[in-house]
This record gives sequence, C-alpha cells and structure tokens, in this order.
Amino acid sequence: MTGFLIALAITICIAWFIVKKYQPQPVLMLGGIILIGTAVLMGTGEFLPKSVKSTGFVWFDIFELLHYLFKNRAAGLGLIIMATAGFAKYMDHIGASDVLVRVAVKPLQVFHAPYLVLALGYIVGQVLNIFIPSASGLGLLLMVTMYPILVGLGVSKLAATAMIGTAACLDLGPASGNANLAAKTAGIDVAAYFVDNQIPVAIAVMITIAILHYITQRYYDKKEGHEAVKQDVSNFTSGNGEQKEAAPLIYIILPLLPLAMILIFSSFLINTIKMNVVTAMLIGMFVSMLFEFVIRRRDLKSVMKSVLVFFDGMGVQFARVLTLIVAGELFAAGLRSIGAIDFLITSAQSSGFGAGMMVIVMTAIISITAIVMGSGNAPFFAFAALAPDVAGKMGIDAVAMLLPMQFASGIARSVSPITAVIVAVSGAANLSPFDVIKRTAVPMAGGLLMTVAANYFLVGF
Repeated sequence: MTGFLIALAITICIAWFIVKKYQPQPVLMLGGIILIGTAVLMGTGEFLPKSVKSTGFVWFDIFELLHYLFKNRAAGLGLIIMATAGFAKYMDHIGASDVLVRVAVKPLQVFHAPYLVLALGYIVGQVLNIFIPSASGLGLLLMVTMYPILVGLGVSKLAATAMIGTAACLDLGPASGNANLAAKTAGIDVAAYFVDNQIPVAIAVMITIAILHYITQRYYDKKEGHEAVKQDVSNFTSGNGEQKEAAPLIYIILPLLPLAMILIFSSFLINTIKMNVVTAMLIGMFVSMLFEFVIRRRDLKSVMKSVLVFFDGMGVQFARVLTLIVAGELFAAGLRSIGAIDFLITSAQSSGFGAGMMVIVMTAIISITAIVMGSGNAPFFAFAALAPDVAGKMGIDAVAMLLPMQFASGIARSVSPITAVIVAVSGAANLSPFDVIKRTAVPMAGGLLMTVAANYFLVGF
C-alpha cells in the first residue's frame, strides 16, 4: 500500500509538470529514477532484467537499466519507428502523399449532403492513416484537400476541423509505432496484429465515430446558428503557404508499396519470403528514388541529395519519439519495482474485478494520461510493457488488453488541446484548440466505448 501511494503521488507530480509543458522525456525519466531509488531503499524488488548484469553498485544499476533500454529499443522497435517516419517524410517531400490524399478525397465531391460527406471524410482519413502514419502530417494534408470541400459544401469550420483532427485517432497499420509495440509486446507478427486484431475492431469503431461526427457536428452547427450553405474557400491555405511541385499521378503507388509488401510476404499470402517493416520501408525508399530519377528529375545528384530527407526524418524520431519510449519504459520499471502494479492487480482481484473490468481499468489509465500529456505515444509506451503481466495474472491473452489500450491512446489524444495534430489543424483554420476539442469529445467518447465493446466480442478474453 505504501509503495502504491508513493507511486500515485509521483505520478500526479509528473502529470502536473507535463501539463505545465515541461519536456516529458526528462520528467518521465526523473520519475522512474525516483521510483526505482525509493524501491531500492524500501527493498521491494529487483528492477534490472535477468539478462542485464549488475555494475556492482545498485545506484549505478539504475543508469545501467537506462543504457539497456536505449540499446534494446534503438536496435528493434526504435529502428522501425525511425524508418517509417523517414519514409513518410520522404513521401511528403516528393509529393507522393499529396497525390494519394487528393485522389482519395476527390470522390467526396460527388456527394452534396454536407454532413454525410463529413462522416465519409473521417472514414477516408482513417484509411489514409494506414499509409500516412503521422497524425499531424495527415491532418495538415487533409486541411489543404478535404477542408475546402467540406466548408464549401456548407459545413462549419469548427465541424470540418474537428473531424480532420480525429482522422488518425486509431493509429492503424504496420507503420504505426504504437501498433508495432503492441504486436511486439503481445509476441505476434505486426501484419497478423493488423489483419486479425486491429481491422475487425477498427471497422466497428470507425463506423461509430463517423456516425457520431455526423450527429455531433450537425447538432452543434445548428445550435450555434450555422446554416449549411455553400461557401467560398478558394483563398484558403494551410501551413506556411508554400506551393510544392505537383507529383505525377503514378506516384500514388509509392506510399502504398511498403504496406503491400508487408501483407503480401506474410502468413496470409506468400510465407516463403519474410518481409519486416524496416526492410519494406527501405525498399520503398529505393523504388521512390528510382521514380524520382527516371520519371521526374533526371538529375542523379539532386535525387541522391534528397535521401537526406529520409535520414533527417529518422533522426527527428530518435530525438523525440525513441527517447520518449525509453523514458516511458523507465517510468514503468519504477512502477513495477515499487510494487504499484502488483498492488493494483491484487486490489482488482480482491475486489472481484474480472478480466473485462481490468481491461477497462488499464484503458482508462491510458486515456487519462493521453489527455493530460497530449501524446498517444508517451502513455502507451509507459504502460504497454505492463500489459502481459497484468493479462497473464488475469488469465487472458495479452493482445486482448493491448489492443484497447493502443486504440485508447490515440482516441484520447484527440481530445487534448495540447496534442500536435489538434494544435496544427486548429492553427490552420484560425480556431482555438479548446473550441475544436469540444467538437471531438463526443465522437471520441463513443469510439472509446465501442473499442472496449468490440474488443470484448471480436478479440475476446
């Protein structure tokens, strides 16, 4: 009980610092170090993995754990995240992402029912998220392409911005860092996790969110006196207003290439050839450079130079995301070492909580943390490592706990006024992030409830 209360107090302090916009990585690391140090003083348990040798001095071992986490993550999951981010950055640089989004959005212009187009727009955006894993990057692309269509049809700026801000809320597909971590933690292939687990639940959640966007945005527009009449948005621009050279239509296949290879060369189709995410991204990068040279540039020097965009994208992810992963895992190690997680599980079991209730508890923890931190990565990476232990003690499959936790991190992030995607799309539309999240709250709440329900019936315990 003492360890749990100490952990709770430190967690509240960490949340307060993050709300006050302190950098989350050092805050989480400091919290983890304090928790582990307290556990050492209390003698509550070991914190080094069995595969890691002690330095011979327990206080140095805390930093040996940090060293192990960096080494372990940089070579595995960290490389996957960096490679996918670098590829996404290069797709944006050569204009391939723009082509994909413009082609996907174009059919929406056929419909003349504003709020139906808005609901369908969410579905389109969520599918595009599979190929464009950056929530803020996708959001800004949709602000350039989909936003003018919606506002032109008569939807309010708030309604259009709120929907676009949630378009990547589920972090779908093998290119998602959270999805890769969930699959790795559950001990399954990321392609199998995507097809067998993510897709069935995601379909139910996407339909729910689309319907709720239709109802919610229409209700608020009517309540606020907005009339659904066509508007002129010909002068709308997003971001810094810079015009990029339009890429050839054939470039649409480039963002799709890595996912296609991951799914084709898997247990679902061709299992004699193994294809991992990093290899798929590197092949996609190489093919994209060939396209740039043969189809458009015919300038070998400039094409060779453009590869730096890929490497720069990798570097940014190391600096921002990989360090966040390690910080979150150090904090989670602190929670385990001080006995907070065991106390939570024991309390749940003694209170009569079944597996279903424990899934709800873990999902709720992730959701609250994601809203406070404004990040889907930080809370999931902090608590995902705990899921197999909790699931094992509750007698359920780890993926049944990890999937709703993973979806919840993205859904709850979309209700935070400080998350990057909400700030980005709000800024592009000259709106307050707080006004935007008032419009995202109901669809995201419904999506979270459907996530838990669909996970129970489709994934099962």
